[in-house]
Amino acid sequence: MRHAGRALACLALLSSLAVAAPAAAQDDGVAPLPDDFLWGVSSSGFQSEGNGPDSNWLRYTEEQEDKEDVGASVDFRHRYAEDIALAADMGVEVYRFGIEWARVEPAPGAWDQAELAYYDDVVRHVLDAGMTPMITLNHWVHPGWVADQGGWRSEETLRDFTAYAESIVERYAGLGVMWVTFNEPTLYVYHEIDNGAATWLDAPWLFDRLARAHSAAYDFIHEADPGAMVTSNLAFIPLTPWLFDAAFIDRIAHELDFVGIDYYMGVSLDNLTAARTLTGGLADAQPDGIYYALRYYANKFPDLPLYIVENGMATHDGAARPDGLSRAEFIEDHVYWLQRAREDGIDVIGYNYWSITDNYEWGSYTPRFGLYTVDVQGDPSLTRVPTSGVDAYAAVIADGGVPAGYDPVVPESVCSLIDPPLSCLVPAS
Repeated sequence: MRHAGRALACLALLSSLAVAAPAAAQDDGVAPLPDDFLWGVSSSGFQSEGNGPDSNWLRYTEEQEDKEDVGASVDFRHRYAEDIALAADMGVEVYRFGIEWARVEPAPGAWDQAELAYYDDVVRHVLDAGMTPMITLNHWVHPGWVADQGGWRSEETLRDFTAYAESIVERYAGLGVMWVTFNEPTLYVYHEIDNGAATWLDAPWLFDRLARAHSAAYDFIHEADPGAMVTSNLAFIPLTPWLFDAAFIDRIAHELDFVGIDYYMGVSLDNLTAARTLTGGLADAQPDGIYYALRYYANKFPDLPLYIVENGMATHDGAARPDGLSRAEFIEDHVYWLQRAREDGIDVIGYNYWSITDNYEWGSYTPRFGLYTVDVQGDPSLTRVPTSGVDAYAAVIADGGVPAGYDPVVPESVCSLIDPPLSCLVPAS
């Protein structure tokens, strides 16, 4: 019945075209994004800080042979001033980072003042650089003592997370922070199951507690920091996005100030390479998919603005990609489709590139996403080396996007399957 309902809804959208049917491309090309469009970079605590305290993910890396040790990672813990300055030099306006619950509360009710002071200084550096902090409260990582009580299988964790979130929010209220409660909750639950901390039978209860935890945090943020904008960013999964939405985002839709979207790959009749990721390969980039993902959520949540909280391109240890795309071309092509989305009436208000530097990709240092590449395993100095993405991103930020006559490197897909059948039957062109 859900499939039938979805098909009927798509047919209805075809007849009413509203946001779903964009205007034809203009002869004079794409217009710049508005001055208040937010350009950002993303990162997370566990992936970049290094030398983390006891947590669920530190245990996974230490106990499972298929995962590399995280070690010092790119040492954001001690080099945050450098990385924040690199972002500011590009003209970045939003700096997303995560506060690690395990760092600030290493035991129940015991707050580590030195680690809180560290995050105070991170926030201060972001603000002093003229950027807005976007703070993630939970990026898949919780303290070891929370894991010992069953993680999100336990009602205690809902109570403990709420107390942690309230303490952090109260600390930074009034500073113009944008808040992300949970990073990609559907993948958070998947990884807990995949790593043996929960079972598929536990999934409904995990999602229920995560949704209630988001709601509690959302309410407190608006009580303590009324002007703040709050989201829980979602991992966009093509083909059946509505199925994954039902697990979490649909439950909290009334408690979002913007829809945070993480877009990494697409699927179309002429690009089925997403299947490569099942065996650790790299999918060919499909930049126009970001347009269809935005259009899907513009139709689903017409009263909420949209923000690409993560979008990035991986290489394997810096080697050339199978699709031959450079990081600069990846950024420019995706920004082009953001501009197309705005021209077609889609209220997309911001874009964060993932990530400012390479980092620990949940078990491996092989995938490299950074605007600045860092050879964690081969360079003891952890030198930040700029990729082609640095100049390209600085240019699109300065210009509000790509030039009007920009011709995307990756051609528009043939029958996008981002949100079928609509994304195929009503193409952007």
